[in-house]
Amino acid sequence: MLSPSEKNRYQKHLLLPQIGEEGQLKLKNAKVLVVGAGGLGCPVLLYLVAAGIGKIGIMDADVVDLTNLQRQVLYKVEDIGNPKATTAAHHLAKLNDTIEYEAVKQNLKTENAEVFIKNYDIVVDCTDNFTARYLINDYCVKLNKPFVYGAIHQFEGQVSVFNFKDAAGNLGPTYRCLFPEQPSELEIPNCATIGVLGILPGMLGMYQANEVVKMITGIGTVLSGQLLMLDLLENTSQKIKVKRRKEAEQMIFPEGEKMPKGIDNQEFKKTVTVDELNKRLQNQEDIFLLDVRNLNEYETCRIEGSVLIPMSNIPSNIKHIPKDKSVVVYCHHGFRSASVIEYLSQNHGFTNLQNLTGGINAWANEIDKTMAVY
Repeated sequence: MLSPSEKNRYQKHLLLPQIGEEGQLKLKNAKVLVVGAGGLGCPVLLYLVAAGIGKIGIMDADVVDLTNLQRQVLYKVEDIGNPKATTAAHHLAKLNDTIEYEAVKQNLKTENAEVFIKNYDIVVDCTDNFTARYLINDYCVKLNKPFVYGAIHQFEGQVSVFNFKDAAGNLGPTYRCLFPEQPSELEIPNCATIGVLGILPGMLGMYQANEVVKMITGIGTVLSGQLLMLDLLENTSQKIKVKRRKEAEQMIFPEGEKMPKGIDNQEFKKTVTVDELNKRLQNQEDIFLLDVRNLNEYETCRIEGSVLIPMSNIPSNIKHIPKDKSVVVYCHHGFRSASVIEYLSQNHGFTNLQNLTGGINAWANEIDKTMAVY
């Protein structure tokens, strides 16, 4: 039952016929683990706490740093040097003291992942590294838990829901259905090394929180089977469909991550720098340049000879991408192109794709300084 105080606090939810008192009770009885209390974790925590989730787990071994304050809106100057997990719980309790908080000053790792994940209904991935993300995926699959994925890169972000079981009992794809193997060279550096627009994690985090609320209350369409891509610089959004693989349960906990083999069964380097690409083009190497940006971006600037297939159109244009020669894929900064490469590699058997590090932005800054930038 909701107390009179709770009915007053959540009255705007109660007025929504899709939620009402029944939905608010579901939120009150739910337990959500948020792994990472940084850029994504802060907005996720703020909105889940405000929504009335009954128990919130906050897992992060880091401490607050001055550079965090540009985007991690839970913290204040006086919090610098303090643990994020306990500091976040302290501030959140001032927003909603009816919630049970579990602050864990540890990073998620093999030794503790199952212990914590099994005690929660939903896991929200607010991490900035692939090791933790694959751990979240594998233990969520093992323990039959859904998890909400979010990732950010400079001005671009991704969000999806993995391992979600719908009302009919159908399981959606796992993270490994989209990205089966933990990347190596293709891994995108975190914001500490490449920067990020402070507003970006705020927006992505709200998307993640929204998916949590929808799953718990059973309303709307959950972002399962779809990878949503946002670009705040261009105000664009795109979706890629993702299907659950038949072997999804067998893909977890691999005994070693392997890089895919390239042309002629040789090890194939999955990234190329703008300097390397420029030299190869000057040597007239036969390269298929694939631009996965939007038309307006392509019209602003492009590498000569490149072919435009916007990211959202890739699934319907597979036949136009060659498999018998080197294909260099690029976008604005390298984030969308990395996702396209993984999609094509894992779902359509491509082994000849390379991501242009830094995208056309790096090309304009390092190779062709007369090129328009945006």
